[in-house]
Amino acid sequence: MSKLQAKFPAKLQILFNASRYKVLYGGRGSGKSWGVARALLILAAQKPTRVLCAREVQRTIADSVHRLIADQIGLMGLEDLFTITDNEIRCVNGSAFTFAGLRHQDIGKIKSYEGVDVCWVEEGQTVTKKSWDVLIPTIRAPGSEIWVTFNPELDTDETYLRFVVRPPHESQVVKVNWSDNPWFPDVLDKERKALQERDPEAYRNVWEGECRSAVEGAIYAKEVAALYESGRVRPVPYDPLLPVHTVWDLGWNDQTSIVLVQRGAAEVRIVGYIEDSHRTVAEYIAQLKAMPYVWGHDWLPHDGRAKDFRSGKSAEEIFKALRRSPRIVENLGVEDGIRAARLMFPRVYFDPSAERLLHCLKRYRRSINATTNEPGPPLHDEHSHGADAFRYLAVCVDQMSNAPDVSALRDEISRAYG
Repeated sequence: MSKLQAKFPAKLQILFNASRYKVLYGGRGSGKSWGVARALLILAAQKPTRVLCAREVQRTIADSVHRLIADQIGLMGLEDLFTITDNEIRCVNGSAFTFAGLRHQDIGKIKSYEGVDVCWVEEGQTVTKKSWDVLIPTIRAPGSEIWVTFNPELDTDETYLRFVVRPPHESQVVKVNWSDNPWFPDVLDKERKALQERDPEAYRNVWEGECRSAVEGAIYAKEVAALYESGRVRPVPYDPLLPVHTVWDLGWNDQTSIVLVQRGAAEVRIVGYIEDSHRTVAEYIAQLKAMPYVWGHDWLPHDGRAKDFRSGKSAEEIFKALRRSPRIVENLGVEDGIRAARLMFPRVYFDPSAERLLHCLKRYRRSINATTNEPGPPLHDEHSHGADAFRYLAVCVDQMSNAPDVSALRDEISRAYG
């Protein structure tokens, strides 16, 4: 151990204090990643330690911190202790570093890492709720720890909410920036100052670790910023004099998104939001019926009339059979729907329970042509489903009626009395 040459910014000393969660977040140039790599190498050299280095997506080993850790082994003079292979790093005392992605095909494999002593989750801002919900209970060896490093992006990102806004018990959470790194290089300082002059908002995110109002290139970036500036993200109480309408984006393997909305005289009040996958329409409706609301119409996308090849029934027919009151949203083009959503935004109030919907709107962005670098249609990803439901709301909101649904009442009476 006499060979070890390791220096750390003062704020990174938490890495040597026992704690279930150790979280380092902030802007570029702080030394977070190389500091964690060094701390893990010291730990692994001192005693047999099983380390899992994880990130949300790892297509190849090149996406991981494998190279970073290998470089630190050389800089610290630990070549005699560690063997570096293409896919893992091992120590003569039995310590081992493995590398894995958390999303999709990798998630089943993650469940096998029960014996991990330390899990380092890097690029934590991209990790989803689903991945965290699988990973955290998997890392359950006695005394095991989860280390997280990330550069914040949105204040609605799952990792930011989980560890910064609502930190768990037995956690040490430290914000660390370039100004906390005594070895911050001059070349990066020039880049930092240039961005500060060119784009102050981007500077605050990239270098000072402050959250953006929306991701770069977000379709609704200006509208979301105005939403917060005007104080329209706040508790929105349910008005028992108004029905609650639902607006659906239907999915099975993809998410189903449901916006719960009340239409006031001038404002649009989003009082709730549901998003999930691999559930039947009946299960969602049972969840809705358990809520203490008076219900209006269920607004379905234009394909709500299409027959499902499995059941032979359309979503509209299923809703009617479950004694709901479905309506079909006009089949407006995507770009026309986006324009309608922009026009609706100044009227909308979001209850905090619709936080996930806000997150989708902040991350809803266009695809970029790799050749021309020109923006294309909106990306289809995990955030587009909520954004699609919001777009459907914009198309149908002015058709929402607060009057009793006479036809639905007539159907109820007919069913009751034959």
